[in-house]
This record gives sequence, C-alpha cells and structure tokens, in this order.
Amino acid sequence: MTNASTKRTTLAHSERKAPHNATAAGATSPQQVITVSVIVRRKNPLHLHELKKHLSHQEFLENYAANPADFDQIRRFAHQHGLSIDESASSLARRTVVLRGTAAALEKAFGVTLQDYTTATGHKFHGFTGTLSLPEEHASIVEAVLGLDARPIAKPHIRRQPRGVAPAAAAQSSFNPNQVAALYGFPSGTGAGQTVGIIELGGGYSASGLDTYFNNLGITPPTVVAVSVDGGANTTGSDADGEVDLDIQVVGSIATGATIAVYFTTNTDQGFIDAITTAVHDTTNKPSVISISWGGPETSWAQSSLTALDEACQSAGALGVTITVAAGDGGSVDGTNSNVVDFPASSPYVLACGGTRITASSTAITSEVVWNDGSEGGSTGGGVSTAFSVPTWQSGLSATTGSGQASALTGRGVPDVAGDASPASGYNVLVDGQQVVVGGTSAVAPLWAALIAIVNQLKGSSVGFVNPTLYGAASAFNDITSGNNDISGGNGGYEATTGWDACTGLGSPKGAAIAAALGVTGGSGSTDGGTSGGGTTTGGGTTGGGGTGTSGTGNGGTGTGTTTGSGKHHHHPKHGHEEGAA
Repeated sequence: MTNASTKRTTLAHSERKAPHNATAAGATSPQQVITVSVIVRRKNPLHLHELKKHLSHQEFLENYAANPADFDQIRRFAHQHGLSIDESASSLARRTVVLRGTAAALEKAFGVTLQDYTTATGHKFHGFTGTLSLPEEHASIVEAVLGLDARPIAKPHIRRQPRGVAPAAAAQSSFNPNQVAALYGFPSGTGAGQTVGIIELGGGYSASGLDTYFNNLGITPPTVVAVSVDGGANTTGSDADGEVDLDIQVVGSIATGATIAVYFTTNTDQGFIDAITTAVHDTTNKPSVISISWGGPETSWAQSSLTALDEACQSAGALGVTITVAAGDGGSVDGTNSNVVDFPASSPYVLACGGTRITASSTAITSEVVWNDGSEGGSTGGGVSTAFSVPTWQSGLSATTGSGQASALTGRGVPDVAGDASPASGYNVLVDGQQVVVGGTSAVAPLWAALIAIVNQLKGSSVGFVNPTLYGAASAFNDITSGNNDISGGNGGYEATTGWDACTGLGSPKGAAIAAALGVTGGSGSTDGGTSGGGTTTGGGTTGGGGTGTSGTGNGGTGTGTTTGSGKHHHHPKHGHEEGAA
C-alpha cells in the first residue's frame, strides 16, 4: 500500500460540481466495486493539421498512442492502492488503463469522497464534488480519470411531432430517409465496403423489426453488428429505442450497402468516451464514419472529460474517420437558461449537424428554414463555444443574435452543416414495432454519416476530417437564410443569415456537389427516393460531381462484443481486437 506521507497533487481540470436534478442519498457503500478508466498522455503531441496523410492503426500506435512505460506507472499505482487491472480492456491505442476496486480503495487512491445520488426518475448513481488528486510521481502522465462520477451526461436529440405543429398545405408531411437523401441530391453510391459506427448511450433494436422496416422500403436489410462497451448492451424497452432505430434506419436506408456497427455503452462520461475510443480504434469493424446523436450542454461537462472526448475525436481524424454529431434540440439554450452549445457537437474535430424544416412537394424542396417548433416542439442547437477557441477554418466568421447584432466568433461556432430535422417534415421510422414520425438533429447526424459513407465508397478512400474542406466549398450547400433558434422567449438566440450562421452552419447539402468537393470524380448520379406519404422524391439539390439532380432550394474496447444481424449476412466477431491492446 502507498506511504501515507506520499506527496499528492490535484489532477488538473478534474473539478466537478454537485449534479443538477439529483438528490444526495448518502455515502457510497465502501464495498461497492467500481471500474474506472484512466486516460494517460500521448507519446507525442498530435496536431491534426500537420499530418500529411491519414495514419494506419500501426502508425498511430507507434507515434500517438500511450507510452508503455506510462502504463507501467499506472500498474504500480494500482498495486500500491489495492486496485486490480483489467488488461484485456486496457489499450495503448485508446490510451486507457482500466482499473477496478472497492469504493473505499478508490477514494484513497484518488483523494475523493464518493456520494450516492438519486434522480427524479429513480435512477441511482455515485459521484463526487471537488477535485481528484494523485501521488505526485503519477499525476503528470494522467489526463483524466473516468468512472468515479457516473451522473447521466447526455440525452438523445430525437423529437416527435408536437400538437399544433403542422406541415404546410399541399406539402408532404413526412419522408422515408432515402427520400430526404434524394431531395438533397445525394450521389447514387451505396456505401458498399464501408462501416458506419453509431454510438448509443441506451436503448436497443430488434433484428426482426429492422428486417420489417427495410423490407417494407424494398431495401435489403443491412448487416448490423452490436458491440458492448462498459457493460452496455442492445436492450429494448426504453424510450432510447427510438434513437437507436432512427439512427440505424436513416443510415441503412441511404447507404444501403454499408455495414452498421452499433456501440452500446452507459450514459456516463466514462461510457461515452470509452465508446468513441473503442469505435475509433476498432480494427475488426473498422468504421470510416461515426454518427453520434447524444449530447448535453457544454457547461455540464468536467473539463478533463471534455478534453478527453475532444482528443478522441482528433484521433479519429488522424486515422481518417469522420465523426458527425447532432447539435442539439433545445435551441440556443440547450435545456438551460442561457445560451450554450451542445457537446460533443462543439468539439472542433467533429462535423456538427444542425436542423432545418423543409417544405417539399413532389420531387423538390420548395422552402427550407431554420428548424424552430417552439419550446414544446424543439429547435436546432447552435451558438458559440466557451470551451474551444475559434478553429482556423472558421476564422473571420460572425454569429448574428436575435437582435440582429453580428459579432465575430469568440469560440468554435456550432453547427457546421444542417439537414431536415423538424418532426413536421420528419422521418418515417419503425420503433418497437410502431410506425412513427420523428425528427431532431438526431436524424441529421446519421443523414450526413450516410452521405460520407457513400462519398468514401465512390472516392475509394476515406475523407476523414472534412471541416476545413467543406468551409472552402460554400457553393456545395443550400444556404439557409430564414429563421432563428430562440425558444426561450427572452435571450434572443441566433438568426440565420447569408453564409455561415449559428443555426444551420453552412447550410444543407447539395449531395453531389458535396461529393465533388470531397474529391469524388466522374458520374456519381443522384439517388431515387421512391414514393411514400403523398409524394415521389427524385433528385433534389444541384449539379455537381458528375451527378445531376432536380433543383431544390439552392444553387448549383472495453467489454465483450455481441452481435445481432439483420439481413442475409451476420457477423459474429469477438470485440476487443485492437492494435496495441495492452
């Protein structure tokens, strides 16, 4: 055991405040066994903009993973404090050492007092307030300790149509996802050979339900693989099922040839970050794009956790993996009482996806505005980060408030792009056997993920971190210039303007033009969305990348894996094979 006189130091940025919407329920039982993920520093600093090419997993391991010597330090620390090490769940590539021990042992190891809390819904979790500390000799190599606070960290950004919000007269009120893709002129690829990863912090899907949904659309059901992270599992029967089904059905209806890997985890910062790092470094399923439709106010995250997740997204970019993230459904205030952006959408290393409301008849979008269905119906998230500085590719941009005041960005602007999100022009999905119409920026993240998968297939290589390229391709977007995301009735939110704005970013996609901007050459054509719900949709968007569409609105691991398949092909890999697993 450690010497009582060992010098200790506070772990930088580890401070946590008492959780909101939860009541203290006494001290955590000293005998409760808790698993923690210790994130250690990289071998070398990673500067994504300095890389000349995407790295292989081996190249990443050699240069930007954890140093084995640092892992050995954490092993010594664990042994000194009576903690066990889960070697099979630890990973040099993920820079994660997984420790396990009693609450009493962990309290001594990390200089913290654990407290139980209960939410209004009866959910019980442990947590702490204040900061963590470590022996001085180990503190310099540790960037974050996850798992000592298990408060729910995110919500799914899915919305159902509220009463009193109706579609425009003579307009189609809901769409199959492939119809939305057609309206935006997506190129005619299938995403064959690609894997789209989806992060889920709860819920589940039924393989038979997915088969029914895709068969009804005349689409061969995709291969769907469920991967367990931190004990998360494909478990149906909760409200989160709607999110899971929406994500899978949007991707599978558009990128019809792609495999879908769903990473199920726990709704904690530990689970969220472990799921992202597991997906990014998954050398079995090898996702080339990851879709995330969960998030929470940026200000609700501990700084060390926020940094750890952001760095995981930077690692994705280095490996050529694109991450699309829903920007939130709570307007400019994101469920709080002041303007705040949603995280992880505010990470500079993800493609943040905002929402619009479309009016479409027959084969074309006739109008597209900022999604804002009010405080009950929801509105696109968007605003200016207070945690991340302005990235170079947003230099010189301004955000316009509801009062019409335009101010230069003082932080990373959210979102980057947009797409149909209003439930009033929502998506037809099947949730737990029930046909429903849903929206939310939850639909936009998988929409863009499907587009990226198709682009990767057509290009023959992964596009990776796309933000700098897209910000130089304004003509590849339908610029949304009408609407705002103020649902608070007082703070003003942000207004849509010409060019980038803090409601819809650069705008919604002209699919073929996006493909061309990202390097697709030759005739890619455009998708045909079929007929459903009162209209037939083909094309939509503009001419670009060799494809022509009908004009719309704009101008020209931890844990073990389990698998559940849908369709003819079923994979049953064992999760945990990573290059550099410790």
